[in-house]
Amino acid sequence: MEQTVLEAKDLCKTYSNGKVMQHVLKNLNIQIKEGDFTVIMGSSGSGKSTLLYALSGMDTPTLGEVRFHKENITSYSNDQLAIFRRKHCGFVFQQMYLNDTMSVLDNILICGLLVQKNKREVIRYAKELLAKVGLNEECYHKFPTQLSGGEAQRVAIVRALINQPEIIFADEPTGALNSTNAVHVLDVMTKLNEDGQSIVMVTHDMKTARRANRILYLKDGVIVDELLLGAYVKDDPKRHQDLRDFLLRMGW
Repeated sequence: MEQTVLEAKDLCKTYSNGKVMQHVLKNLNIQIKEGDFTVIMGSSGSGKSTLLYALSGMDTPTLGEVRFHKENITSYSNDQLAIFRRKHCGFVFQQMYLNDTMSVLDNILICGLLVQKNKREVIRYAKELLAKVGLNEECYHKFPTQLSGGEAQRVAIVRALINQPEIIFADEPTGALNSTNAVHVLDVMTKLNEDGQSIVMVTHDMKTARRANRILYLKDGVIVDELLLGAYVKDDPKRHQDLRDFLLRMGW
């Protein structure tokens, strides 16, 4: 039986702007199972990124709980949350946030050494991961500005993986890439999931969403429906049609 890795109970997020209260998330309940590839979709302003940040401990909900292996992380201090994210979570964003003054390898090592103090082992694992995402030794000492967008995003994925996170959180990871580079990055994410990596991703893109086994649709801070797609199959017309029909029903 698949284990629940992450769970949100009655999750709410409210922002106050003077006398105006904006309820961004409204009593959300979610379970993320081990090995899930969950995509969160919805129109702009529906609360997708807010939900992602609340689930990952990057933001604190106004009400409700987020539980990681049944441990309530919403009760953690800021320092405890930082340690939690460092040890258990990996993050991939639309913007790669690589340090342009550091080499590819150093961008990864600086994160890995925060958790694992054996530098030789961190270097070995970083090189193993770089090979896994299709980046060879020629890239090790390049600077991010010398890489293509797709290569830079793959480096960002390796950085997210270096501490062997239980969950990767991704916010529009292909949003700044051309179609060719986007496919390369999605192939990497798909292979990671096939190897057992749990992924929670926000996207507006239907081609990206097709890679998931589960789609959650968010509208005005509420999950209005979900679609279970099963394991990814390349060029599956039924998968494409099922997702298209689902999104049309949601008013996408």
